[in-house]
Amino acid sequence: MIPWRAALIGGLLMVAAPVCAHDSAGRNGGRVTDAGKYHVELVAKDRAVEVYVFDSRDQPVPAAGFKGTATLVANGKPARIALNPGDGNKLTGNAEVALPAKPKGAVQLTAPDGASASGKFN
Repeated sequence: MIPWRAALIGGLLMVAAPVCAHDSAGRNGGRVTDAGKYHVELVAKDRAVEVYVFDSRDQPVPAAGFKGTATLVANGKPARIALNPGDGNKLTGNAEVALPAKPKGAVQLTAPDGASASGKFN
């Protein structure tokens, strides 16, 4: 029989795991990770890159005023993609080469107030 303390700790860890998860699935079909006080979702389709910005409560943050750069690995080499505000909470850019569906790399954002944040995708 499992002691009640071990069962309690195990249950708490199971509940906390999704909250602490990095590189999880996003609502736009991409992967989500933390970037400073934001959550960012990376979606790559061929050469197109979309980065969606959310607050800590997963509410969309308007992309107007944001600047960004994605550095993603394609064919074993880094591809640097400038990101510009698009509609809603989306920043967009185009790579010079086709990207895998789930590229590894990082996204660097500069918020309208000048604060910077970055998120890593494994």
